Amino acid sequence: MSLMANLFVGQSGLQTSQNALNTTAHNMSNLDTVGYTRQQVMQSDMYYNTIARDPAAISHKQIGQGVVYSKVRQVRDVFLDQAYRRESGRSAYYTASYETMSQVETILGEMHGATFNTSMDNIQRAIDELAKTPTDSVVQGLVIQRASAFLESAQGVYQGLVDYQNNLNLQVEADVKKINEYAKQLFTLNQRIVKVEAGGRETANDLRDARNQILDELGAMGRINYKEDSFGNVTVQFEGHDLVSRNMVFEIGLEQDNITGFYTPFWKMDAHYTVDGNGNKHYITEGCEVFNLRTTISSASNTDIGGTKAKLLARGNKRANYTDLLDENAYDRDISQSIVMNMQAEFDQLIHAVTTKINGILAEAADPGTGYLCEKVMVNGRETYQPIQIFQKKTSEGYTYNTNTEQWEYNQEDVGDSESLYTTMNMVINPDLLKEPTKLGLLKPDKKEDFETAAKLAKAFQTEELNLNPNVRMKTNFADYYSDLVSQVGNTGQVLYKICKTQSDTVEATDYAREEVVGVSSDEEMTNMVKFQNAYNAASRYINVVNEMLAHLLNSLAS
Repeated sequence: MSLMANLFVGQSGLQTSQNALNTTAHNMSNLDTVGYTRQQVMQSDMYYNTIARDPAAISHKQIGQGVVYSKVRQVRDVFLDQAYRRESGRSAYYTASYETMSQVETILGEMHGATFNTSMDNIQRAIDELAKTPTDSVVQGLVIQRASAFLESAQGVYQGLVDYQNNLNLQVEADVKKINEYAKQLFTLNQRIVKVEAGGRETANDLRDARNQILDELGAMGRINYKEDSFGNVTVQFEGHDLVSRNMVFEIGLEQDNITGFYTPFWKMDAHYTVDGNGNKHYITEGCEVFNLRTTISSASNTDIGGTKAKLLARGNKRANYTDLLDENAYDRDISQSIVMNMQAEFDQLIHAVTTKINGILAEAADPGTGYLCEKVMVNGRETYQPIQIFQKKTSEGYTYNTNTEQWEYNQEDVGDSESLYTTMNMVINPDLLKEPTKLGLLKPDKKEDFETAAKLAKAFQTEELNLNPNVRMKTNFADYYSDLVSQVGNTGQVLYKICKTQSDTVEATDYAREEVVGVSSDEEMTNMVKFQNAYNAASRYINVVNEMLAHLLNSLAS
C-alpha cells in the first residue's frame, strides 16, 4: 500500500473515533432524559483491495482501507417493551379503579366524621321515641326534623356520586383527546423517520425515542398492539382496532348523551351519522364503540388494561337507581362492573325502602271514614282522600283513596320514568308536616293513642327484608344493609389496593429490567470515552508517522 493510502487509513480512524466520541457525549448529555435510549456505536472494516488471488492459499492477498462508522443503533429489548406497556396499562386500570373506590368511600363520609349513618340512626331513635309517646308534639316535631336531615344527607351522598360521575366523564373526554393527539404525533414521526432513514445512511434514533415514549403513554391508556414495517413505519392498533396505519390516522370520536351528558368514545370511520337542520352531525355509535364494557374483566384475557377503560367502567352509562337491582341479568350485564352505578343503585335502594316503608305504614293506618291520618286533595278534578305522608315525590303522589272500592290504592310506578319513582333525588319532605308537625299525631278519633302504628314504624327498621344486590341472597334490616354497603366499599377498596400495589411492583420491576438495557450508564460511557480517545490518539500518531515517512522520502529524493 502506498504511503498516501496509509494517510487515508489514518484519516478514517480519526473520523470514526471522533464520531464515536460525539455519540458517547450525546449519551452522557441525555443521562437523565426521560424516554432516551442509549446509542451504541457500530464500527466495521472498509472495503478491502485484493492484490492477488492464490488458489493454494487460505485467503486472498488483500489490503484494508481503514475503519468505517457503520451504524449507531438503539439498544432496546422488544419483549421488555411489550411487557412494560402491557403491565403499565394493567396498573393504570387498577389504579383508576382504586381511586374511584376511595372517592366513593370519601363521599359516604365514614372515615371523616360526618356520616350518613348518623342521620339514619337519628331518624330511627326519633321513631323509637314516637313509639313510646305517639301524641307528644315535641317528639312529632323531632321525627319530621330527623326525617328532613335523613333525606338531605341521602341526597348529599347521591349528588356526590353524580358529581364524581361527571368528573370521570370529563377525564374520559380529556383522555380521548390525548389519544387522538398521540396518534397524530405517531403518524408525523413515522413520516419523519422514513424520510431520514430512506437513504440507508442514518438512523433517526432521537425520533424513535419520541415515538417509543408515545407508545409507552398509549399503553397506559388502553390495550395496544403495534409492529414496525421495513420502511420504519409503526402501525398501531388500539383496543383491537387500527389507530395509526402507514397512510392515515383513525380518529376516535365522542358522542354525548343528551340526558346525562356522558361521552361514548367511538371510531368515526366506522360510524354512520345523520345531519339535522342546523348541519350538525349526530353519530350512531352502536357497534363501533372503542371499548367493550360488557366483557368480563380478567387478566387472563387482558381485558383489565387501560386507565381510560377503567374510568368508563367506573362512570357507567347512566344515573342508576333501585330499579336497576330488580332484574338480576340486567344487573350483571350493565351495573355490577361499574363502581359508581353499583353504589348509586344499592344506596338508592336503601333510601327507597326506608321512605316507602314509613309511608306505607302510615297509609295502612289512615282511615278516610274518620279522616284519621288523612287529608282531602283534588286529583283529576275530583275530591279524594290522601294519607298523610312524611316523604313525597316531587312530581306525583303515592296513595289515594278509591271511594268505589273503599280501599287505598297506590299509584303504580313506571320504572321507565325516573320522575315517577320514589328515588333519592325525587323526594321532598311533606311541606305541610314541616309547617305543622302535629299533623303526624297518632291520636285516633276515639282519643286513644295509636301505639300499634307507632310500633310498626319502630319495627320497620328491624325487619330483615332487603338484599344488597341480586347476587347477595342474605336479607338484612336497614341498619345492617348500610353496614354491608360500607363493608363492601371497604373490602373492595382493600382488594383493589393490594392489586394496585402488586401491579405497581410488577411495572417497577419490568421498567428496571428495561432500563438496564436502554438506560445510560455513566461508568460505561466514561469507559467508552477513554477507549475512543485512545483510538483517536492512536490514529493521530499513525498519521504523524506516515507524515514523517513521506517527509523523509521527499527530503531524500530532493538531495
